[in-house]
Amino acid sequence: MTSTAQPTVPEGRKAHPDHLGHVIFITAAAAMGGFLFGYDSSVINGAVEAIRSRYDVGSALLAQVIAVALIGCAIGAATAGRIADRIGRIRVMQIASVLFTISAVGSALPFALWDLAFWRIVGGFAIGMASVIGPAYIAEVSPSAYRGRLGSFQQAAIVVGIAVSQLVNFGILNLADGQQRGKIAGFEAWQWMLGVMVVPAVLYGLLSFAIPESPRFLISIEKVDRAKEVLSEVEGHSVNLDKRVAEIQDAMRREHKPKFKDLLGKVGFLPIVWVGIGLSVFQQLVGINVAFYYSSALWQSVGIDPSSSFFYSFTTSIINIIGTVIAMIFVDRIGRRPLALIGSAGMAIALALEAWAFSAKTAAGTLPATEGTVALIAAHVFVLFFALSWGVVVWVFLGEMFPNRIRAAALGVAASAQWIANWAITASFPSLSDWNLSGTYVIYTFFALLSIPFVLKFVKETKGKALEEMG
Repeated sequence: MTSTAQPTVPEGRKAHPDHLGHVIFITAAAAMGGFLFGYDSSVINGAVEAIRSRYDVGSALLAQVIAVALIGCAIGAATAGRIADRIGRIRVMQIASVLFTISAVGSALPFALWDLAFWRIVGGFAIGMASVIGPAYIAEVSPSAYRGRLGSFQQAAIVVGIAVSQLVNFGILNLADGQQRGKIAGFEAWQWMLGVMVVPAVLYGLLSFAIPESPRFLISIEKVDRAKEVLSEVEGHSVNLDKRVAEIQDAMRREHKPKFKDLLGKVGFLPIVWVGIGLSVFQQLVGINVAFYYSSALWQSVGIDPSSSFFYSFTTSIINIIGTVIAMIFVDRIGRRPLALIGSAGMAIALALEAWAFSAKTAAGTLPATEGTVALIAAHVFVLFFALSWGVVVWVFLGEMFPNRIRAAALGVAASAQWIANWAITASFPSLSDWNLSGTYVIYTFFALLSIPFVLKFVKETKGKALEEMG
């Protein structure tokens, strides 16, 4: 997608104060895609055990139904950029909104397991589109003086979406007397959990009609007058509109559209591309998505009742938000590498404690009091250290570390590796936990530890460097 490269803008330029509120509204509306990204990714957490019971499926097949959405994610992310360059950013948001809506309805009313899997793929496609179009659009409409802060809306929206999905699940479960298959108005609780996403999905679509098209896209289709109107809206009337349009046109003419062969080196890819792939893969191999896809089922598997397990899933999501805010505060102050190393060490300790606690699981499928307390605290500490480090830092690295000429293509390869690793962890967890829950967490601990020498040896600090310095 050509939108990843930004036009050169004088550093001191700021939006007129009268327009900043409008810009924030536009950004927040676009970030609703991020909210739905987080919501749809995590809402399945509340339905895992009910789906297992309803369709009487084993862990391996259940895992495929949960993970199959990631196939849609990969396809949606791969195609969103090209679609947006053809029909516009706003139209892609509207398509994603429709897909989120029909996925929510279809997932809530499946007539068979394969039908549920199909609607999960549709929702995944919408997630993939939202993951690409949100950040691109926000970057294109944000005044340069506020671009960094406004760009963080997307990540903040994702973690808020995760938290809200768990809060909604918790509320629905209580209405159903603590039973995931309990009936509310003729439908089972888990169906309501999946179906409620219709509300934010429709809101996302409605908001898309209230925000302007990207000036960059408008210029690309020669609607220069409308582009000037939008630029005036977001940057203020004092801006020299002819000059801004000329800057954008010049940047678009100078853009290099990288090809896959530009990424190739002596051993498959160029070394810098391998580093990007490594960052993406390590971000997933520590098992973070187990916390968001399976935490309710995990806590129930060690003897915690459903209502409490849903509450703990919600509190982990709040910790995720707190960690993300910490990362946003410190990523430009202490640097990317120190945060990554702090996160790796913290995650390794927390995961090791979880592995130790789960090793005490009794034949009855419960944990002794001490081990149960340690497992709950360690799970929250793990999410905190992930959120304040790898959750944010990896995306910052991937946006900064590649040379200009290959940035877009290399980022695409690294993001694809991340979806694949995400799928591997998501699909394997139920079977691995049936084999040995403690052993599964030992594996995640190993990857957290291995990420430390990887960062020390291969990852260079990008704080304070211009993008043009990357090579």
